[in-house]
Amino acid sequence: MPRTTRSLAISKVQQEQIERWLAALGTPQQVALRCRIILAAGSGETETAIASALQINRKTVRLWRDRFTTQGLQALWEIAPGRGRKPTYSPNRVKAIIDATLQSKPKGSTHWSCRTLAANQGMSKSTVNNIWRSHNLKPHLTKTFKLSRDPRFLEKLTDVVGLYLNPPDKAIVLCVDEKSQIQALNRTQPGLPLKKGRCGTMTHDYKRNGTATLFAALNTLDGTVISMCDDRHRHQEWIRFLRVLDDVTPSDKAIHLIQDNYATHKHPKVRKWLARHPRFHAHFTPTSSSWLNMVERFFRDLTQNGLRRGVFRDVEELITAIGAYIDKHNDRPKPFIWTAKAADILEKVKRASKSLDTRYSA
Repeated sequence: MPRTTRSLAISKVQQEQIERWLAALGTPQQVALRCRIILAAGSGETETAIASALQINRKTVRLWRDRFTTQGLQALWEIAPGRGRKPTYSPNRVKAIIDATLQSKPKGSTHWSCRTLAANQGMSKSTVNNIWRSHNLKPHLTKTFKLSRDPRFLEKLTDVVGLYLNPPDKAIVLCVDEKSQIQALNRTQPGLPLKKGRCGTMTHDYKRNGTATLFAALNTLDGTVISMCDDRHRHQEWIRFLRVLDDVTPSDKAIHLIQDNYATHKHPKVRKWLARHPRFHAHFTPTSSSWLNMVERFFRDLTQNGLRRGVFRDVEELITAIGAYIDKHNDRPKPFIWTAKAADILEKVKRASKSLDTRYSA
């Protein structure tokens, strides 16, 4: 007489948890197999049918039915001791690799590579690479930073972020700056165009054909850009750009200018001009905090998409290319949305300052 198998009792909570484990990308395959066994058993399938469907031994099905009955969900994640491939290197050996990476440098070099550290530690470069990847170590990469030492940092930060997050009524907020010394570069030889299997090419050397300065004002509300190009960037040119802003913006609205601490922006004649035009209000970012000025993000896009691969035989061609890029941007403007609050930025700055103070006081 064939053996009958009773349906396995699974609560709704247990079933939902098992289904979440099955849907998760990080669930080990052996755990996923056990989950399928339990779900099938809970639906009333026989051990033989489950084993046939999952292509496993019937005793395996019975084993995990019994473990689930006696131990519950936690049993599905248990891994018996002694299973799996044994690690080649002990935890202490791995720790030594990590310590060497973080706390030492190779003689005559600034950082370790996989090969130099492998030769130093007597192991293969792939092993070193695997250890670095598992601990998210990347000695070959660095990031630049600069902490502001502005004594009015908090005041300026709150002022600028406040304009982004809560702009005043009946006013226009403009992020203004100049991108100076833009070079009109021409290549010494013609490059080859992009084709299948080959990227575009250009010579590594170039001819300098003069420079231009771009003055730009990014409207934080709609993302449009007001621009002016000139050959210099003194206070005279800055006042000329302010006159442009005065002419092209509605006269009944206040203008709030977010700008950096470049001396030109604070020149006595610039201050006098602003005093004669009371609808203009100057707001300065903290020193060493150009990232607070959103027009810098536009300058990056301009450099990346409009200038870096360009070929310009003279300054006029350069200015024409800049104007064409800005016109296209203004056809379908897209504002940059500022989301970081002043308190969150200040907390990050405090953590960075504390880390630096701890490092250099040790």
